[in-house]
Amino acid sequence: MLYKSIYTLQQLQTYLSSAPLVAFDFETAPDEKYRNEDKAALDAHKSHIVGISFSVAEGSGVYLPIAHRVGQNAEGLTEIWAWLADFFTGASVTKIAHNLAFESQFLYARGIVVQEPCYDTIAAAQLVYKNEKELRSLGDCGLKTLVPEYFHEQLPSYSDTVGGLHFDELDPKSEKTVRYACADSDYALRLYHLLNGWFDRFLPKHRYVVEKIESPTAVYVGIMRYNGLPLDRTLMEEKSKEAEEKLTQLRKDIAFIIGDISIGANASTAAFKKYLFDRLKLPKVKQTAKEQDALDDEALILLKEHCQKERPELVRLFELVQDYRHWGKIKSTYIDGYLRYVNNATGRIHPDLMPLATETGRFASKNPNCQNMPRAGADDIGVRNFITAPEGKILLSLDFSQIELRVGAFYCKDEKMLETYRSGGDIHALTTAVIYKIPLEEASDKNAPNYKERRTIAKNCNFGTFFGLFPKGLQKTLKFKAGLDVSLAECETIIRNLKAGYPRLSRWQEETKKRAEFRKYTETWLGRRRALPGITSPNWNIMAFNQRVAMNTPIQGTAADILKLAMGRIVLGLSERTWLCPILQIHDELVFELPQNRLKEAVFYIKNCMETKPFEAFSIPIVAEAAYGGRFGELEEFDDYEE
Repeated sequence: MLYKSIYTLQQLQTYLSSAPLVAFDFETAPDEKYRNEDKAALDAHKSHIVGISFSVAEGSGVYLPIAHRVGQNAEGLTEIWAWLADFFTGASVTKIAHNLAFESQFLYARGIVVQEPCYDTIAAAQLVYKNEKELRSLGDCGLKTLVPEYFHEQLPSYSDTVGGLHFDELDPKSEKTVRYACADSDYALRLYHLLNGWFDRFLPKHRYVVEKIESPTAVYVGIMRYNGLPLDRTLMEEKSKEAEEKLTQLRKDIAFIIGDISIGANASTAAFKKYLFDRLKLPKVKQTAKEQDALDDEALILLKEHCQKERPELVRLFELVQDYRHWGKIKSTYIDGYLRYVNNATGRIHPDLMPLATETGRFASKNPNCQNMPRAGADDIGVRNFITAPEGKILLSLDFSQIELRVGAFYCKDEKMLETYRSGGDIHALTTAVIYKIPLEEASDKNAPNYKERRTIAKNCNFGTFFGLFPKGLQKTLKFKAGLDVSLAECETIIRNLKAGYPRLSRWQEETKKRAEFRKYTETWLGRRRALPGITSPNWNIMAFNQRVAMNTPIQGTAADILKLAMGRIVLGLSERTWLCPILQIHDELVFELPQNRLKEAVFYIKNCMETKPFEAFSIPIVAEAAYGGRFGELEEFDDYEE
């Protein structure tokens, strides 16, 4: 291997000169205050870049030491960083990194926003098929996993390299130090060539997805992670106390009915089940996958309904248990769960946002999970209000309006749907009119009889219909998600009327299923693929699931691609808008922190990025709705769109 340390800007420029592709990797170490804190070196608020490795050819690499405590560091760091800022934001070189989001946040900490062309090999690895059925998972895509598998080489481990020290305590001239640092860049470059070779041979559209969608998204993710969510910790602690008092009272109320039986944190202990099913002789309404007696939320609703008819004296117990679970989740997930991840350097939470954690390309989140945050208006305790702008700042949210339904209309090409969106109409009112065969004016009239219930049913139909909803599925959705009891016969009528009212919808569904059966896969408009090995299974349940996925993925996945394309456009302008701080992605919504006096400027910029036509064929207007305020749960609609 031709690996070596370099110490001047001229040496760096000479090595990188004329290279169209450059892989890079950062070595980091904790700041003095956090030297003894576990994993501090991975946190851009608690650590710093110790050195950077670069590779322009297989088997080649250079290491630029920047902040080692031992040995020699590079000379003229101010000049070097000024040149690197131009390098990372320039358009002439493709910048390659394995886990670009990590490097992105450390560069953002220095005021540098990585610009295209860039390439994230960890994203590319997740878009390669591990076998005929599944793509590689994030856990399968670490460099230490991929290199032995693809190149039959064993990379040195971090612990073997540092031997209990931090990286800045190693001598940058040491062969062990240089090899460890340079190998990461060298093999990232090799992965770039290998994975692109795989894409070009087997799945060319995935190369486009990596280069134009996932890699700019990785930069955006790093920026969000660095900025984090500003919290009102005092409010959280007050609400924690309030929730604990509520839970204590509920435990007492439940104990008054059932005695000293332990119900645990979620009212699903074996003792409580035994009490319900053995002592009270209540029916076992549902079983788990392991054929155990279930007592999840759905089972509680069914038991409560049974008791309303047969054992009315027990209805109060189930109301209390439902309330107990609700408050327990609020406290454990949204209060204590969030407080557990408050960063002691920033006072904020910095969730891990994972753009490729779902098979449709939608985001997932952990540490903590911010994707399941309750919406404003559906939350007793005001979880979203925990996210509060600092003094002098505001929060801004831009949310795609019905993006999946717009994508669905684009796919099925139903004229009624298309005209509704092109004219700025109300798709839920249209569906209400279609399924109940009433005039659109009546369906839109908030004072009309049954308006609220009919609109709720229409909404659930709209969000489920594109995915091949069956009458039983609609009935179950309305019962357990909307709290509506609708007969199976009525659900059958609703779906029949829906298909008659949107004739292109049924045709699209059948065409999509047949195409998927022939290909054994489905894909988004831009080519993000999902294998469907079970679509021709003789097992009806497996086949039906695969058919639903065949219809779901093009819509949900294309909507996810549209959001990610918008993120890439936003990244393009962040260098000139250092005051605009992306902090969160949640479903179809992007959230920012910014100075109050920049609100209008921010809305116009982000709205333009989100509403830009995502690809040439997309013929339906995209609408992003803006809202702003001091607390995330109390945002008010932005309506000042006058230039």
